[in-house]
Amino acid sequence: MKFFIDTANLAQIKEAQELGVLDGVTTNPSLMAKEGITGRNNILKHYVDICNIVDGDVSAEVISTDLKGMIKEGEELAELHEQIVVKVPMIKDGIKAIKYFSDKGIRTNCTLVFSCGQALLAAKAGASYVSPFIGRLDDISTDGLNLISEIRHIYDNYEFQTQILAASIRHTMHVIDCAKIGADVMTGPLSAIEGLLKHPLTDSGLAKFLEDYQKGN
Repeated sequence: MKFFIDTANLAQIKEAQELGVLDGVTTNPSLMAKEGITGRNNILKHYVDICNIVDGDVSAEVISTDLKGMIKEGEELAELHEQIVVKVPMIKDGIKAIKYFSDKGIRTNCTLVFSCGQALLAAKAGASYVSPFIGRLDDISTDGLNLISEIRHIYDNYEFQTQILAASIRHTMHVIDCAKIGADVMTGPLSAIEGLLKHPLTDSGLAKFLEDYQKGN
């Protein structure tokens, strides 16, 4: 399972990279704005800065919602760095754009996916990644993990190469559950990744080892 961090914060990306388990980064206009990154040139530069920190894929999102605009933006993003994956929204023109990019050899991440039908269309169009937002489904009392499971079943049926990127991860148990189901990738906050480190028995065990060492030395 690949671990992506969902942020535009360079310090958090560096911290995750230093942990040694980071495989990539996802970000979006909201996350960019949260970090005070505004203006097209600043946003493009920030994507390159992220690519220079991590070794894996970096999803960069188009803003346009029409086919022509998405193609123009997507090609510009793809030219920024070889690690860039163009993130495209799950809309009609988005599917057309994904097909266009796929034919051109440009990798894509179909975002804002909330149903199996949407995931199926994204895979048919040639998306490199599909991003079901499980946390947002949980927010409206819908089982986001079940969606991951159903998409996994469909993709396995037809041997689609599109990777399931479990997005909108909120906490550590989301990571564990997605790993059990067979998501190819998870993307979430640094806290969800670091939460995997924690267990009270590890803490108490280490404290006991150190205590015993101090007694004899």
